[in-house]
Amino acid sequence: MKTNGARFLDSLDIQYEIREYQVDPEEFSAIIVAEKIGLPPEQVFKTLLCTTSEHKHVFAVIPGDAELDFKKLAQAAATRKTEMVSLKEVQPLTGYVRGGVTVFGAKKNFLVYADETMELFDIISVSAGARGVQIVLSPADYLRASEANVVDLTKDAG
Repeated sequence: MKTNGARFLDSLDIQYEIREYQVDPEEFSAIIVAEKIGLPPEQVFKTLLCTTSEHKHVFAVIPGDAELDFKKLAQAAATRKTEMVSLKEVQPLTGYVRGGVTVFGAKKNFLVYADETMELFDIISVSAGARGVQIVLSPADYLRASEANVVDLTKDAG
């Protein structure tokens, strides 16, 4: 299935693989997605749309088995506070539905912050822009295509 995310990568001549999986309409866990596409959860990155205290939108891209640390995102974005946007704002702002959000081909080019663990892997997976479709590519290609800032974004275990 060619999604807007895939077409965006095609336009940059970036190599990727599409992996499709069966969607449970009630299930949004990146850990379940990882299981279905055969990758460890830490290599399946979820894309979260957040807002800053100045009402600017930013994407936070973190491992599927991790939790976003809003303080770390705020520090990276040089703002006082960050929080998730409301679910009803996600589609109008990105063009994508919950569970299918990707920075590739989104309606607007928001700043992207990617968790530093992304660079530890040969391949990672992100949503292709539709539920049930993942794009598998190299972290270097992801970072180049998304123009992401690489920072520590996740809550420390403990």
